[in-house]
Amino acid sequence: MLRSSSSEDEDDNDREDFAGAYFGQYSGQTQNTTTPVPAPRNTYSAGSGSNYGYATKSDYSNSSGSPASTSRPPSFDNTKPMGGSSFDTVSIGSGLSVPQSNYDTKSHDGSIHCTPIKQYRSSSRSNSFRSDRGPQPIGRSASPTSSLMSEREREELIRINTEQEDRRRQLQIYVFVLRCIAFPFNAKQKPPQATYKRHAKMSKQEHHRIKERFRAFLKGEIEMLADDALRNAVQSYYEVFLKSDRVASMVKCGACSENDFREVFKNNIEKRVRSLPAINGLSKETVLASWMTKFDAIYRGDEDESKRMQRSAAAANELILSKDQLYEMFQSIFDIKKYEHLILFNALQLDNPDEQAAQVRRELASRQQQLDSHDFKTKLWRPQFLVKEMESMYISELNSQISTLKANLESVPVKAGGALPRRQKKGHHNHIDGVEESDLSLSKHDVVLSFTIEVVIQELRGLKLTGNKNVYCTMEVDGCDKLQTGLAPVSKPNWGTQGDFPTTQPLPHIKIKLYMENSGLLTIEDKELGKVTLKPTATNSKNPQFYKLTTKNNTDDLHLRVAVRMDKPQNMKYCGYLYALGKRVWSTCKSRYFVLVQVSQCAFAVCRYKERKAEPIEMLHLKGFTVDYCERHPEMDPNIPYAFNAVKEGDSVTFATADENERHHWVQALYRATGQSHKPTPPTIAANGTNTPNLPNVSKAQGEFERERNPGLDEFLSADPCNFNHAQLFQILQRLTLEYRMNEAYTCLGWFSPGQNYILDEYVARYGVRGCHRYLCYTSDLLDQAENGLMIDPNIMHFAFAFSSAHVYGNKPDGLGTITTEERATFEVIRGRLQALLEHQITHFRYSFPFGRPDGALKATLSLLEKVLMKERSTQHSVDEVRTVIKKCLEEAALVNYTRISEFAKIEAYADACDDSVFNLSRMPEMHYAEFVTGTSKSCSVLSVPSFAVTLEGMAQDNLSERLEEMTHLAGLCIEVLQQNEEHHAEPCRQAFTWFDDVLIEHNEMFWSLFAVDMDACLEAQPPDSWDSFSLFSLLNGYLLTEKNLKNGKFHHHLRETFAPQVVRYVDLMESSVAQSIDKGFSKEKWEPHGGGCATSEDMLWKLSALQTFIKELQWPEEVFAEHLEHRLKLMASDMIEAAGNRTTQAFDIMLARASKYLDFVIPSELCVMINTLADCKSQALNLCIMSTGDAMHQYHTRIEEFLEKALKHTMTSLIARLILVMENTFVKLKRFDEGSLLKSLLSLTKPTDELGKEYVQFLSANLDMIRQKTGDEIFVNTIFEIWYSQQLHCLNKWLAERADLALHPYQLTCVIHIIKKLYSYFELQGVPPECLDSDVYRRVCGRVNEEETSHSLLESRNARAVTNF
Repeated sequence: MLRSSSSEDEDDNDREDFAGAYFGQYSGQTQNTTTPVPAPRNTYSAGSGSNYGYATKSDYSNSSGSPASTSRPPSFDNTKPMGGSSFDTVSIGSGLSVPQSNYDTKSHDGSIHCTPIKQYRSSSRSNSFRSDRGPQPIGRSASPTSSLMSEREREELIRINTEQEDRRRQLQIYVFVLRCIAFPFNAKQKPPQATYKRHAKMSKQEHHRIKERFRAFLKGEIEMLADDALRNAVQSYYEVFLKSDRVASMVKCGACSENDFREVFKNNIEKRVRSLPAINGLSKETVLASWMTKFDAIYRGDEDESKRMQRSAAAANELILSKDQLYEMFQSIFDIKKYEHLILFNALQLDNPDEQAAQVRRELASRQQQLDSHDFKTKLWRPQFLVKEMESMYISELNSQISTLKANLESVPVKAGGALPRRQKKGHHNHIDGVEESDLSLSKHDVVLSFTIEVVIQELRGLKLTGNKNVYCTMEVDGCDKLQTGLAPVSKPNWGTQGDFPTTQPLPHIKIKLYMENSGLLTIEDKELGKVTLKPTATNSKNPQFYKLTTKNNTDDLHLRVAVRMDKPQNMKYCGYLYALGKRVWSTCKSRYFVLVQVSQCAFAVCRYKERKAEPIEMLHLKGFTVDYCERHPEMDPNIPYAFNAVKEGDSVTFATADENERHHWVQALYRATGQSHKPTPPTIAANGTNTPNLPNVSKAQGEFERERNPGLDEFLSADPCNFNHAQLFQILQRLTLEYRMNEAYTCLGWFSPGQNYILDEYVARYGVRGCHRYLCYTSDLLDQAENGLMIDPNIMHFAFAFSSAHVYGNKPDGLGTITTEERATFEVIRGRLQALLEHQITHFRYSFPFGRPDGALKATLSLLEKVLMKERSTQHSVDEVRTVIKKCLEEAALVNYTRISEFAKIEAYADACDDSVFNLSRMPEMHYAEFVTGTSKSCSVLSVPSFAVTLEGMAQDNLSERLEEMTHLAGLCIEVLQQNEEHHAEPCRQAFTWFDDVLIEHNEMFWSLFAVDMDACLEAQPPDSWDSFSLFSLLNGYLLTEKNLKNGKFHHHLRETFAPQVVRYVDLMESSVAQSIDKGFSKEKWEPHGGGCATSEDMLWKLSALQTFIKELQWPEEVFAEHLEHRLKLMASDMIEAAGNRTTQAFDIMLARASKYLDFVIPSELCVMINTLADCKSQALNLCIMSTGDAMHQYHTRIEEFLEKALKHTMTSLIARLILVMENTFVKLKRFDEGSLLKSLLSLTKPTDELGKEYVQFLSANLDMIRQKTGDEIFVNTIFEIWYSQQLHCLNKWLAERADLALHPYQLTCVIHIIKKLYSYFELQGVPPECLDSDVYRRVCGRVNEEETSHSLLESRNARAVTNF
């Protein structure tokens, strides 16, 4: 506990001397000030009170009557009214204001004296700081040269006086705050709720450090395992959030915390992870946790442990604070130095709960006295209310406040004994002697004192016994068990034994007896050596003392050293012997033992006790009594000169004591107990009974020394709180506290800490500040902060405004209360300011609440605006008005957002389209919307228009292309803006307001309508046959299709109408281009392999596919037009493929007709390319000619497929026919070796073997390889091989059948055998199935060849035998 001590070193004493001089500068003689000092500007004042909350009192020297209070507040008469009133006022507690022009002087007895207005004003002008003892500002005396004072000196004087006034005002407020901290009995300090949790504020340096950390991670400078998905998430977070100017603005205004950075990243990755496919054995929650751990590692980096400890220590300030912590906090708020606080602490006796409770009782008594005064009830100076009937309600409210404060004070428990006062039951008489029942509110059962007596028996002296005997002592207190010490030898009787006895007797008897142990067998009892009876009190010395024992023969001189400690209970405030003489009680003047007992916080009694009695014999309830020093009563003993009395109407009691210090202590204790406003002042008494200027040898209570040492403090410490306008003082207190709170290391957003709320609540309750005034001031202060660019939580503003609104409109839960005209007027002003602020925030919601921070801010702002516009009660008209206002704000927001985005993209720089210096893409700030640029989003991918479109060249075209690129870039920015709005702002508001969705749709349509103006201007400037604008359409249309609220909306319809003619024109030109390419390409085609066919067919198919893909990716939103485009493209593809097939077939026939018919024939590669072309067209026709949906989806595909099938069949038939023709020609050559042929003999002379068969096998192998290698259609190849093989067998079988009656020539047989063997093996290798190879024809041919071979073998064997025989 803070305390000024007399054992401080010299430095501390010097510091206190300086503090005394510092506070003492406000005291002294009054100085004349000729220059008026204007009052500081303030936004709101409750009541028309002047002097910033201080009531003005006139000179007290002429006052008469019994002194009710000698304390008065500092005089600040140089100020002006805050509320705009034309006259000054005096405040009488609870924010009451008295027009000082009529009631400016208050006497000691509480009466109010009138002073004419002219007299008051002239006196105020002549001596604005007139006061006897009040602290005075620094001023200059009037002089003849005052008119020559320069304007600069006047301003300096005004500044000095203003600073002095502010300093004195703050000191007075600080005194009141200290009392609230020291003895709170109305409010409780509650721990913060989970929703209240505040996080550390983000500084500019910390923001820069975090950006550098994430940049280093992206560059790979931080070693950390991370997959591509995490890197992409961090990249997006860095580019979109960390580098955002809106985040930098949040950091600048102190509204951004570390938690905001973390939550934004968490929300971002949650959406990314949820969209990923499921992975077996790895849950998405695990991925999220892992990513957040790595985020924290990047975020914290190499932060040292000291910063983390500081952050943890600072977090404790958001929890419940101790009194010392509260003292330190308000020292900072009011800029009070430590030694100044120590002086105030000691002077106010803040560590003395009794003094603080007494101060509360004095304040309540003073307020009740003023409220009950005749002048208060009859004068018409009260605040102006909306209706006259509220004046009586106002009196009731003040009475209720005082009753509530008393009840709260009563509820504070009295520690260590004491019970709450209770009423006697009817017919039950248990009152105390000498007190009438009509005056009794306490009974003897309500006064309970509990003591603990510690008795320590240490040693015995004077014992003359010898031998081996042992002695011991016993201790006994009434109502307690007897205790015994241990045995001690008579040679050294020392014990040190302690006995504890609980008792309820203020004057107990402690019986101590000394025994000697008797070791005889026949002796029952030990021998008593002596005894003593101690009569301790709670004020006796605690040091050990020797007490003489009483013995039987009274000859032994035995002294027992005993230490007795009797603890004083908390509810026992003072005790001692006094002489008392009263009217109704203690009518006989004699010495009695009195105890001042605190029964409850508001009930005290002076109780008389007798020895060994637990209950008081007589009791004086101090309710209504006033204590003061007085002269000795004539009936009292002249040797008892120091007297004081307790007086109330119809009763009085005079007390006297022989010790002046004792009297002073009794008066101070009773002064605290009675709660009287008058402070007793000790008289100065000389030895001869005459008055002397000093009072020697009187001990000072804590605080008295400080007050005498620092006389300037007394004006602040002794000022009656009831003479202050606490409404205005609280306004200053709350404003300074809020300013301090906003500068803390936490993102408070306007919320007070639990400790601050605790003290503000206590101040409001203790000093009667009206709740409406409190929250009007709070709302005004919050508006000031918000208008200065600081972030304020709409929820706290909603709370403060709702309370004020309920009071002004009479919708409070506890019923209608009094409403002053000034409160109503101020409420309307604040309501207008608040509405303007909210409309501005809603209009600039992207920049007022970037990325939806604080969480749910826009939703709370809309709710608050609804509350502001609802007025007295909610009606359908009010709801429509709210919707209209929000709709208007969002329309303006669309203009604001688009204007800022377009300025960011510098689209407006294209006003000078031909000036290349106006806009430069490389200098444009970068804004990332990667999903649209890279095409990662399926619905919003950027389309690349086929490059075969006709383009223009030249400088003008380059500028137009650049302009179109920037328009596409702007479209991406606009999409990103609306997506961020939907992500961060729309969903919470949509849940809160059912109609918000419609208003938001109108906002988005308005936003896109502004974009449409620039888009139309850009498209009109483009050449007619430029197709680069389709990427813009694809980007916009892809986004609009994903937004159900914008799909087929106004802008979507405008987009369709703008691009529909361009799409039709583009398809027409594409159709003409493809037709021309087919005609020119096939006429010059060299039939070289290219892709799946020839160059012309490949180009045609790519164009058709690209065109259809392009139209499909346009995702045309209108169903009828989209179906029309599809039909046209499918028909176009069918016609173009048919034309290509005809040209290919014609070329095939022409080239095949020119080919050789003999064994030197090898299929040309060109023919294979033609076959491939037809096959490729057939395979591509499945995608190009089939419709996506509908009953006629195959109508074009079926027709073109039949055509291409016929074309391929024709080429196959023609080719096989040519190959069979070569075989037939080969057999024609073998026909020359038939029997009976004329050429047989001649040809036989050449002795041929199988040359012709080998030539055919070579022909067969070459063409098989050509077909296999050059033809890409596997089905076509297998089919042609099977047919060719079969027809060759048929041709061979036919040739053998024609020679059924003729024997084959050996040459013929050799060639046929060679052909058959190779034919089977070659086609088997080409994959011809066995059932085709081993056909009936093949078996017949093999059978005939076997027969011929057998015949030739037999013939050769006969010829060989014939030759042998020969």
